[in-house]
Amino acid sequence: MPVEQAATGSLVADYAAHGWSGLPARLGPDRVAELRAAIERISAQDRPEVVHEAGSSVVRAVHGCHRHDDGCARLVRHPALVDAAEALLGTPAYVYQFKVNLKQPRLGAAWPWHRDYPFWRTEDGMPEPRALTIALLLDDVDSTNGPLTVIPGTHLLDVPERVGAGEADWRSHVSADLPHRVDGAVARHLAEAHGTVELTGPAGTLFAFHPNLVHSSAENRSDRGRALLLITYNSVTNAPRSPTRPDFLVDRDTTPVTRLASTR
Repeated sequence: MPVEQAATGSLVADYAAHGWSGLPARLGPDRVAELRAAIERISAQDRPEVVHEAGSSVVRAVHGCHRHDDGCARLVRHPALVDAAEALLGTPAYVYQFKVNLKQPRLGAAWPWHRDYPFWRTEDGMPEPRALTIALLLDDVDSTNGPLTVIPGTHLLDVPERVGAGEADWRSHVSADLPHRVDGAVARHLAEAHGTVELTGPAGTLFAFHPNLVHSSAENRSDRGRALLLITYNSVTNAPRSPTRPDFLVDRDTTPVTRLASTR
C-alpha cells in the first residue's frame, strides 16, 4: 500500500473512533509567520469580524479572514487540508467558517464545554453534522496557555446539553458565555468515563475534529499568546438551509474548494 494511502487510512480510522486526529502534515515556520502577521494586522483593524473580550479592547477572535486576505485564502486551498477534509467527509467540501481564536497572555478567557454542531443546526439550519474543523496552531501550545481540550469518542454519544432557541446577537456565540453548551456536571462525567486530550504541539501542528466532539479550552495562564486558527469544511451536499448570521461567520459560497498546485 502506498504511504499516502496508509496515512489517509490511519487518519480516517482515528477520526471515526475518537472524533479527532492529528494530521501528518505540518506547516513550516515561514508559512506560520506569514499567517500570524496577517492575523495581527487584521486584529488591529476596526472591522465587524474582529471580536473583543467582554468589556475590553483585548481581541478574542477574528472571522472570515479567507475572504479578504490572500495568505488565508491560500491556506484553505492547501492540498494537505483539502485532502484531509475530502477523505474524512467523503465528498467535495467548501469553507463554511474561518476563524482565529486568540488567547492573549494572562488575558485570554476560557471557552466552556460545548459541541459545534448545535450552533450550526440551530442558528444556521445545517441539516447534518457532515462537516469538520481543521485546527492549526499558530503558536507553540502546551497545558499552560489554554490548549483546546477534547473528550474522545463523545461525537458518537447522545450528549445532553443546554441548547438555546436561537440568539439574535451572533457575538454571544463567540463569547465566554455560550448559549449552546454542555453542562459542567455532564462534561465532568464524560471526562471521567472517556478521559481528556489536550491538543498541544509546536506552531504549525494540525488537527481535525468532529462537530459533535465535546471540547473546551481553559484560560491562558502563561506569559505567551495562543492563537488557534480554525477552518470548518462542510460537505457541498450539506449546506445550511437558512443561515441568518453574517456571511463572514457563515460563508454562503458553497463552491467546492480546489487544491493549490503549489503550497509555496
